[in-house]
Amino acid sequence: MENKEKRAERFYESFLTHTETFFRGFISKKELDFVSIQKIVKMACEFVQLDRNHIVYVMQTAKPYKNPHVSHAVRSSLIAIIIGAYLKMPRHQLIELGIADLLGNISLLNMSEQVYTIGMGGTDLFKAGTDKDNRLMYVHPVHANMTLKSLDFPLPICEAVLQHHELEDGSGFPQKLKGNSICQYAKILAVAGFYEAFSMEHLNGAKCGHSGIIRILKNSGSFDPSVIRALVNSISVYPVGIYVLLSNGKRGQVIDIDHDNPRFPIVKTFGEKFSTDIVKISDENAIVRPLTSEEVDAIPVPSVP
Repeated sequence: MENKEKRAERFYESFLTHTETFFRGFISKKELDFVSIQKIVKMACEFVQLDRNHIVYVMQTAKPYKNPHVSHAVRSSLIAIIIGAYLKMPRHQLIELGIADLLGNISLLNMSEQVYTIGMGGTDLFKAGTDKDNRLMYVHPVHANMTLKSLDFPLPICEAVLQHHELEDGSGFPQKLKGNSICQYAKILAVAGFYEAFSMEHLNGAKCGHSGIIRILKNSGSFDPSVIRALVNSISVYPVGIYVLLSNGKRGQVIDIDHDNPRFPIVKTFGEKFSTDIVKISDENAIVRPLTSEEVDAIPVPSVP
């Protein structure tokens, strides 16, 4: 029987493949098959509600996907669904939320990965790019909203796409909305999108969900507090799958979270000969930091008999 990790990997790969097909169809024919998109996002919602930890693990440990637009869309959509599920949204709203996140950047599909780098506050968006590229970034929520309306997508999805770069403090775009003027879907999409982008930045040589959580917390004034709380409580400060260094000098991997205290996950530690122990993190036995890529590569692997 296929184990949970393999099932999560297979679904994640399927979600990426289907999304790439949707995006190619949009680029070539300006078409989006709502029924097909709804079907795969419904599956994502079901998977998240049944086995959230393994989805988070796969996102944390999977190799980078060849198309960064597809990768960001899928990962951000899954994070939004995880947040929505924690907030006990009904199934039909979770599906709308996931679709909105998946399609929020469809107007940017022809832009290179280097052109746009999502930044904090909704205004520091570019490290490179022409004036035309910059203008497109700032108006892309409007273009995406108009596109989805023309294709008869449900209005809550269109509204969320229009507002997904609006921020609580009014520093977002395109309308500079604040607080309660922003719909709930968009509040979730903002956190999910920024979290995913921050998680892919380098932190001491490693890319991990911990860096995303820390950046969100440091800029908490830009986001709805209830959505931040849902993200932290459902994923943890140290998400499942990341490798960490403990205060006792041991190295390990986060394998589960404590929903009552997201700072203290469950860690599997590795010994010199691949002996393992399961430990509960505490103030006395704390996580110092995530491991770098080189440190992860140095963890001993079991010998083949």
